[in-house]
Amino acid sequence: MAAIERGTPTRILLGVTGGIAAYKTPEIVRRLTERGCEVQVVMTAGARQFVTPVTLQAVSGRRVRDDLWDPAAEAAMGHIELARWADVVVVAPATADFLATLSAGLAGDLLSTLCLATTAPIVVAPAMNHAMWAHPATQANRAVLDSRGVRFLGPAEGDQACGETGPGRMVEPMEIVSALLELPDRLPLQSLAGARVVITAGPTREAIDPVRYITNRSSGKMGFAVAIAARDAGADVVLVSGPVALPTPAGVRRIDVETAEQMYERVHEEIANTDIFVGCAAVSDYRPRKPARQKIKRSSPEMELALVRSPDTLASVAALPKPPFTVGFAAETEDVARYAREKLEKKRVDMIAANQVGPDCGFDRETNALTVFWPGGEVALGEGTKPMLARRLIELIAERYRAGRHDARPSSRAG
Repeated sequence: MAAIERGTPTRILLGVTGGIAAYKTPEIVRRLTERGCEVQVVMTAGARQFVTPVTLQAVSGRRVRDDLWDPAAEAAMGHIELARWADVVVVAPATADFLATLSAGLAGDLLSTLCLATTAPIVVAPAMNHAMWAHPATQANRAVLDSRGVRFLGPAEGDQACGETGPGRMVEPMEIVSALLELPDRLPLQSLAGARVVITAGPTREAIDPVRYITNRSSGKMGFAVAIAARDAGADVVLVSGPVALPTPAGVRRIDVETAEQMYERVHEEIANTDIFVGCAAVSDYRPRKPARQKIKRSSPEMELALVRSPDTLASVAALPKPPFTVGFAAETEDVARYAREKLEKKRVDMIAANQVGPDCGFDRETNALTVFWPGGEVALGEGTKPMLARRLIELIAERYRAGRHDARPSSRAG
């Protein structure tokens, strides 16, 4: 979806589900219509317990739809017409039940049916008790929806209607409006339309024997989030992934590998005609020199393991005669900025996204914090969820790529 220009009538389908935050939806409608948008409200049965259709009709100027079996509307397949009418579908509030429904692909009411039938971007603003938001089932549903390109606004953290405090509040109406109209970078932009992007993600495993291997703590979540963000930006995305427990993002071609050598080989098989390469994988720097053919038995009190260097996929891509715009990642436990800049110069890449990792940050978490470096500049993307940071990073990559800074580097890649 292209950026929404101010003053242009924009068709927004606002879904309202049965959460207490539904009382805020008339304000969302009012603010959107003030900015020239056409807003069609679709309510679930639960939403009617918190706000009336009459109120939402008054502020939107359009009849509220709430029944999949409305004879007058469905005579002309009204739900399909609505699905095609919308430029964007926003569900605010989005309850835990609705997220589960959307994740499962159910179509038991008008709103869920519209979400399946539309080709427009879908944005959800979750609202629920903090324990419900943190529940593994809800987080699994969030991950599935995120992999399909559904965008999340929030939830925010603070006091809740139940008297408890934590993440689960719906973000405020003006933040939703700003995300849709004033800060369009938070919605899918076509900044990489037509570009071919190859991304690596996850760890690698280097065999010690048939049952043991050397690996690292990478979950692959950041790399998969970058792949989703690149896809949403209009790119043709190839994702070369080490062993991870993550679903393949819709619209992304995934290639599974296990070792550093396999990742090197598959990347170089795919790199021809690639515009951008993002090396997000945590590739093993060293691997056992000679893996045992059979399981090593416990016998001696000590055992020495000889290691040799693994191939450097990132540096090899940057060193190609006609390299793509090349982005690396640097996960450091100390002195992040210094090591990131050293990696930028040593590997002669166009950009490095750096973050600190350790027992309490980086790994095994839903959030991250990135600082991006390139020759002559840097920017802190701050802390946020990995999908949020991935979108910011992709927009920065698109900006630098379009500027052609990789062609203006003072020194050549020949070393």
